[in-house]
Amino acid sequence: MSVSERTAVASERLPGPDYGKKFAQICSAVWPQVFGFVTLFMAWHIASVYIVKSVLFPPPGDMFVRAWELTKDGTLLPQIGISLRRIMLGFALGSILGIPIGLAIGSFSMVRRLLEPWTEFLRCIPSVAMITIAVIWFGIGEESKIFLIMYTTIFIVILNTAAGVASIAPNKIRAAQCFGANKWQIFVYVCLPATVPFILTGMRLAMSNSFTAIVAAEMVSASEGLGVILWNGRLYMLITDIFVSLFCLGLLGYLTDRLFRWAIFRFAGRFSPVA
Repeated sequence: MSVSERTAVASERLPGPDYGKKFAQICSAVWPQVFGFVTLFMAWHIASVYIVKSVLFPPPGDMFVRAWELTKDGTLLPQIGISLRRIMLGFALGSILGIPIGLAIGSFSMVRRLLEPWTEFLRCIPSVAMITIAVIWFGIGEESKIFLIMYTTIFIVILNTAAGVASIAPNKIRAAQCFGANKWQIFVYVCLPATVPFILTGMRLAMSNSFTAIVAAEMVSASEGLGVILWNGRLYMLITDIFVSLFCLGLLGYLTDRLFRWAIFRFAGRFSPVA
């Protein structure tokens, strides 16, 4: 038997991919999430139709009908895209600035003593209170909304990153020093990998807070976005529109968090991030 014939026979004996097992794994991971949403809508429907019985608390069916109407007339999807773009830009800027600042605070005592008054003072001022300042400084354009998202994000990322650096076991650093590692190598190969789970957890927390900040900003100083739908619903008593906006915000937050978790395990799984 020739080499090519042996290779062909061996390849025929190799088992193919078990698609049934993969499908079962996907179903086992997805069905609890689906069941959770089903129970949520069931509880919402029961509370709206049989307990509250008020036009101020519409059932989920009416909300879905109104969402479909807003989608067909081209209103809903552009507003979702505008709000999501603002969130992503502000979140990215806050994370890019917060990670190196947090690493510096956690790694160097002089930097920590210098920057701690700044971070502790500013993080106690809520982003909602900064809306007026943002509008005065940047106007009612996109810059003010992005600034507020960045302001909301940066301090959460800083604190989690600094906490990650402070939590590194001294024995790990001593072990690296015993192998002759210098300060830069200790930072790159010991401190940074050990801090990644804290950084990613801080970014997840900051992402959820970004949705709070963007709604507040859009309700006060915007003409587009989900916050505007929410505000107009309040002004004109469009209760179903309010619930459509709330549902979209919750769904966007949920999907964004799921995507973030997937990205963590897909690209940073070796660091064992907290999920």
